[in-house]
Amino acid sequence: MEKERIQKILSAMGYCSRRKAEELIQEGRVQVNGETIPLGFSCYETDEILVDGKRIRKKDEKHRYLLLNKPRGYICTLDDPQGRRTILDLVPKKYGRVFPVGRLDLDSSGLLFLTDDGEFSNLVMHPSTSPEKEYIVKVTGASHGDEIDRLAKGLYITREGYTASPAKARILEEGEDYCTFSVIINEGKKREVRRMMQTLGHQVLTLNRVRIGNIVLGRMKVGEIRELTDAEVAELKRICIENKKNKKR
Repeated sequence: MEKERIQKILSAMGYCSRRKAEELIQEGRVQVNGETIPLGFSCYETDEILVDGKRIRKKDEKHRYLLLNKPRGYICTLDDPQGRRTILDLVPKKYGRVFPVGRLDLDSSGLLFLTDDGEFSNLVMHPSTSPEKEYIVKVTGASHGDEIDRLAKGLYITREGYTASPAKARILEEGEDYCTFSVIINEGKKREVRRMMQTLGHQVLTLNRVRIGNIVLGRMKVGEIRELTDAEVAELKRICIENKKNKKR
């Protein structure tokens, strides 16, 4: 493979004309492998090319949609100043540059999407379109008997001073000093399920996300990653768009 002028590559990718590419380069808006490049610069089409900070994709290049069974002890950021392990440590390099869709905190585990598609990320995360998210939560203490009803009515989160959206919940298992719930929410503010449990008088022992919309974690091993199928992505997008229609009614 030989190097080619960057304007020719941008044109071949279908991004813009060669003339427009030259204008972008002269304005300092084009970077290759992290460096702003001058007019006349040559590179390989496999190099990372960005315009205004966004990676340029080939006409026939598909977005990546990944499903990770996140282990506890990893943070959902691209890098960490404290040197802690991040979810990108679990993503093979063959998948290229991807970012997490939402997050699970350090001590939480389970289903997490990663993608390079900003539109998809916004659909899944935005309150007007977000699909259901199901969590399996093991907590300290036996059930008080009123948790399911209180969650269904919309629980006032004392610590944060807001009322959470109604949640669907059921008890999966109960012992003398613990209880395991299935909790389904739609929006999901930061650490919301944990704060719901704290408001109910329970401390969370483990929290595992097992479903987002139509995508179920199933029997994936902890730390395992796979690509979503086209059908799975299409159905999840359909659910998100349908949610927006329903919320307008």
